[in-house]
Amino acid sequence: MNIAGLLHININCSDFERSKAFYELLGFREIMPVTPDGEGDEAAAVGMPRYRVRGALMKHPSRVIIDLLEWQEPRVETQPYASLAHPGIARVALISTCLDDDINTLVKAGVTLLSEQPAEVVGPRGSKVRFICFRDPDGTVLELVEMEKRENARESSDR
Repeated sequence: MNIAGLLHININCSDFERSKAFYELLGFREIMPVTPDGEGDEAAAVGMPRYRVRGALMKHPSRVIIDLLEWQEPRVETQPYASLAHPGIARVALISTCLDDDINTLVKAGVTLLSEQPAEVVGPRGSKVRFICFRDPDGTVLELVEMEKRENARESSDR
């Protein structure tokens, strides 16, 4: 295999404008609209005979790119996984440099968190890792993770 990295994460939504505004709250910005009609080789490459979609590639300053798509044809009216234990990609974890500030921003925007407070676990070399999960407007689970800086983790483990 000659994989050189991760290009983007596809997130499907039921209302492109609503979801675009949500992901803009997280810091993503549109960098390229998605071609609305797919057929021929393009449709075959994603396993469909033809399709119509509304969407865009959106990039975060951290260089993470999402492919946000509202499928118009075919249109499926189901929810994402009912449980994170379902096989497949269950959630997208984003690194936060200030988890408490980000939680406040989400709460002020009316986003429902999956827990009342972040969890804290021991990470590499005894470092502290804090995280919390929440859902996008369609129920896709996202996670914010704050990792203690290495120099702080080393100081903690030296004590």
